[in-house]
Amino acid sequence: MKPASTHTLFVAAAALAATIVATGRSPQARSNDADEKLVKNAAEQSARAAKAFEAIMQVPDKAIPRNLLARAKAIAVFPRVIKVALTVGGEGGRGVVSQHTSTGWANPVFLRAGGGSVGPQIGASSTDFFLLLMNDESVEGLMKDKFELGGEAGVAAGPVGRNAGAGTDALMHAEILSYSRSRGLFAGVNVKGIVLRPEDDLNMAVYHKTARELLSDPASVAGSADGGLTAFPQALGRYTDKSSDDQ
Repeated sequence: MKPASTHTLFVAAAALAATIVATGRSPQARSNDADEKLVKNAAEQSARAAKAFEAIMQVPDKAIPRNLLARAKAIAVFPRVIKVALTVGGEGGRGVVSQHTSTGWANPVFLRAGGGSVGPQIGASSTDFFLLLMNDESVEGLMKDKFELGGEAGVAAGPVGRNAGAGTDALMHAEILSYSRSRGLFAGVNVKGIVLRPEDDLNMAVYHKTARELLSDPASVAGSADGGLTAFPQALGRYTDKSSDDQ
């Protein structure tokens, strides 16, 4: 057997060194990389929610009434909730919620939505869901590990358009007003059985706090995020700021 050439030994040594460098990074460095990916993911989630919200507000005669937006304690958006059904159906999506504070809309807290159904069904769909949380109790529900819409809080289909009345029974008593947008169609919709849960891997990466901590003290996240994370509260502000309210 011929001895390995100097060039071959050099290439092997270089490859081994590269492997050591790649795998020998400190746990802290790997953790920082993971957090950076989560923060980027969170910014994209906020941007998608902002885009979905902007889309439904572009047509004032069919949009969520601004007076209701201004009265809401918090607003949650779940863009592109996927529903797949084949006898047993299920749906799931990711979203954000922003609380209304004395200084404006707080930066987003991240949530997941999911649910299931049984019956003769087949197909798939993608739907944007919008929730207006109208009182403190509904916001407190989001602080739980599991919050079922229609089970623990009263949910009603929200009215749309400039002239939607604000004194109906549904608006007087509903804790949450709900809307959906699918294939260009937008309307108030009764949402029941969907379960909301905190997405605390994102919340911890962005704020180093859980959803419960953030929602119990919204001032702690007001103005503390940067970049694309602010896209969602900025979009809400454009339609609830008094100077832009045309209703």
